[in-house]
Amino acid sequence: MRTFILFLLTITTIYAAKISDVANIVGVRDNHLIGYSLVVGLQKTGDGTTSKFTLQSIANMLKAMNIDMESNDIKSKNVAAVVVTAELAPFARQGDKINITVSSIGDAKSLEGGTLLMTPLKGVDGKIYALAQGAVTIGGKNSKSAGESHPTAGLIYDGGLVEREISIDLYNQEQVTLSLRDANFKNSVSIQKTVNDFYSTEIAVAMDSRTVKLKKPQNKTMIEFLAEIQDIDMDYNVKDKIVINERTGTIISGVGIMIKPIIMTHGDITIKITEQEDLSKPAGSMIVDENMIIGINENELYTKSGTTTVANLVRSLQKLGATPKDIISILEAMKSAGSISAELKLI
Repeated sequence: MRTFILFLLTITTIYAAKISDVANIVGVRDNHLIGYSLVVGLQKTGDGTTSKFTLQSIANMLKAMNIDMESNDIKSKNVAAVVVTAELAPFARQGDKINITVSSIGDAKSLEGGTLLMTPLKGVDGKIYALAQGAVTIGGKNSKSAGESHPTAGLIYDGGLVEREISIDLYNQEQVTLSLRDANFKNSVSIQKTVNDFYSTEIAVAMDSRTVKLKKPQNKTMIEFLAEIQDIDMDYNVKDKIVINERTGTIISGVGIMIKPIIMTHGDITIKITEQEDLSKPAGSMIVDENMIIGINENELYTKSGTTTVANLVRSLQKLGATPKDIISILEAMKSAGSISAELKLI
């Protein structure tokens, strides 16, 4: 049976949060960069002769260095073709260094000990924004997260050099727009009210469930204004949510998410949630707690309405021997039947 992991998080309906934690400034964001190149210096763990694009890339590189050689004549296994990716942070300037990710696209066995050749990194517009080069690190040999599990992908810390800047002129702007990370009308209005109360004037307007427009006060620069805005505390409404990772069997749920009355059967497991005030104890049954009982046949679960939460239901299903797949299927069925009102998110 697979290991089942349950994280219990106390989630309230409303709590205080800084505006910077729940909203982004429109236009201020990271930008993805990508490039193609070669990693050299491998100890016969590079691409084999079946990766024709690698051999052609080597031949093209040699021709650029005035060495004329056909790709069919190259038998090296010390080179691997890779895709190079990076994130260009907002306001990055020429000469700034960024981290680089290198991933094999051929049949290389490992990139350990290799060196990435100079690689131009382009944005979605096709322009070059950075250059990457350096020794590839894949982690320690005993590291399951890097060395053993992903030997064909690695990092080059500070291996990229910014060559082109993405201009964002915030200083001279009179207005700016905030975008909430999760669409919610109450939170959008909360930001509007909080900002207007803080400055005692109408400078914030909620446009929809995700967008809030702000107008800079006359006595502040836009940078000063945004620094203050991001540090303001607001009332933040949180929707109850159950997050399920079907691949690992992980379920993350708030402890207070209630389950409405329902009777359902899944395989040999029967779940009964009723409106009764006193939970009767069938002969030979096992009490989980004052609100939950496992039946005598160990395949029935009795719970009292108004006290049953997703957290203690999952705990009881584990005691019945239900697998993570069973538990996930039961929660999905309850959501479809309307017994669970919280949002169910699969990742």
